[in-house]
Amino acid sequence: MPIALALIAMLIELCFGYPEWLFRAIGHPASWMGRLIDGLDRLLNSATAAPKARRFAGTIALLLILLIVAAIAVVVQHELLRLRFGFLLVALLAASLIAQRSLHRHVADVADALDKGGLAAGRAAVARIVGRDPGSLDTAGVARAAIESLAENFSDAVVAPVIWVVIGGLPGVALYKAINTADSMIGHRTPRHEAFGWAVARLDDLVNLPASRLSALLLIAASALSGKGFAAAAWRAVRRDASRHRSPNAGYPEAAMAGALDLSLAGPRVYGARRVADAFMGDGRTEANAADIRRALALFRLADALLIACLTAATILLIALT
Repeated sequence: MPIALALIAMLIELCFGYPEWLFRAIGHPASWMGRLIDGLDRLLNSATAAPKARRFAGTIALLLILLIVAAIAVVVQHELLRLRFGFLLVALLAASLIAQRSLHRHVADVADALDKGGLAAGRAAVARIVGRDPGSLDTAGVARAAIESLAENFSDAVVAPVIWVVIGGLPGVALYKAINTADSMIGHRTPRHEAFGWAVARLDDLVNLPASRLSALLLIAASALSGKGFAAAAWRAVRRDASRHRSPNAGYPEAAMAGALDLSLAGPRVYGARRVADAFMGDGRTEANAADIRRALALFRLADALLIACLTAATILLIALT
C-alpha cells in the first residue's frame, strides 16, 4: 500500500497542486504545524535560560511536536481507511505534503520576472523562495539562487516526502513535514534558536539524508536521458563537491544540478547581515540567467518523471507478486 499511496499522491499533486482557494479557506497542513511550533517556541524558549537548558527545552518541544502530529496522522489514516474510498482520501492528504507543482511554479516565476521585469522583478520573485538578502544579488545571483532552491527543494519537498510516504504512509510523511517545518522555523543558527533548535536541526539532517542522495542520482540520470552530455560532469561534481557544502544534504542535489547544467552554484552568499562562505558546487559558469533557470526546470521535470516511473514499476511488480 505505501508505494501505491506515494504514486497516487504524486500524481494528484502533479495534476492539481494545493488549490489557492483551499489555502485561503483553511490554510495548509504545514501552516497548522507552524502554529504549533510557534506556540511551543514562545512557551518553552526562554531568552534568559542557559544554552544547555534551552537545548533541553528544544528537545522537549520536538518530542511534543512529533507526538501530536503522529497521533493525529495515525488516527486520521486509520479512520479514513475504514471508508470505501478511504485509500484515495489518504492519498489526497499525502499529496498536500508534496510540492512538485508549486515548486515548479515559484521557480518559473523567477525566470519570467527576469525576462519581463529585469533585475528588480527577479529579486522580488526570488525573495519568495530563498532566505538570502535579494538586494545583494545581481541578475546571475538571482538565477543561481532560483536554481539552487529548485535543486534543494527537489530533495526536501518532493523526494523526501515521497520516501517517507513509502516508509510510513500518511503518519510517515506527516512526521517528516513536521520536522522539516520545524527546522525552517527554529533550526537555524540565530541567538534565539541556535540552542533551542539544535535537536530539530540534527533530526532534519538525518531524515533528509536518503532523499538528498536519491535526488542527486535522479538528476544525474535525468541529465543522461536528456542527451545534453553533462551527466558525467554531474557525477563528478557530486563526488567532489557535495560533502564540501555547509549542509550535509543540500550539496548533493545542488552539485548534481550544477554539473548537469555546466554551472557553479552555492559559493559565498549573504543571509540578512551574515555572509556565508560556502564552497562552490560544480566548476562551470557563474553567470547564470533566465534561460538557465528554464534548463534547470526541464531537468527537474525529467527527474520527477523518473521518480514517478520508479514508483509505477514498483507498484506493478508488487501487484504481480500478490
